[in-house]
Amino acid sequence: MDQSKQLEVISAVQSGDVENLRRLITADRSLASARDASGVSALMHALYGRRPNIAELLLSSGPALDIFEATAAGKADRVSEILDEDPDVVKSWSADGFTALHFAAFFRKEEIARTLIRRGCDPAACSRNAMRVTPLHSAAAAASSDIVRLLLEAGSPVNERQQGGWTALHAAAENGDKEMVKTLLEHGADPLIASDEGKTPSQLAQAKGYEEILRVLSQ
Repeated sequence: MDQSKQLEVISAVQSGDVENLRRLITADRSLASARDASGVSALMHALYGRRPNIAELLLSSGPALDIFEATAAGKADRVSEILDEDPDVVKSWSADGFTALHFAAFFRKEEIARTLIRRGCDPAACSRNAMRVTPLHSAAAAASSDIVRLLLEAGSPVNERQQGGWTALHAAAENGDKEMVKTLLEHGADPLIASDEGKTPSQLAQAKGYEEILRVLSQ
């Protein structure tokens, strides 16, 4: 595949240039599988950028989805198919340093998250990049309470610190998610852990005016 064309596709995806992207893919359907210099696909860029129309355009060209793309796009059947073909792929890492379970958590794909955990994906895996996030951090950031509970029950470490020293409880408190805060506390989250900037979950909630969160954290 022509590298310059691949980069043109990535650029069109990132800028939201639907017409140029459609022109490129119409001329060469294989470009729907284009990847950037780091190996991150055009589809993943579309999903990261919350551009569903572009993601659907890419998917309509029928690219062969890998485990990460299938997970992020919510293609549960494709995920199961990939795992049946190669069970060890559940232990693989994306080009930008995440497991498939990170993507299931971040993109709120609960059914796929359950499948990945059942098939052996590590709920405690820390991303191989500067973010240092576990799937639990990803689920908390995405405000996915059901996946947070699922990960905790599967053994995801509740007090693990990501980049900046944040725990999942920091994210839940700042987002004003009372139910998630309760769930994390029930599973041993420490409300006194401070971020690298010295902020506790209570301080984050106070800054946002979340009085109910403060009451829960103080109990």
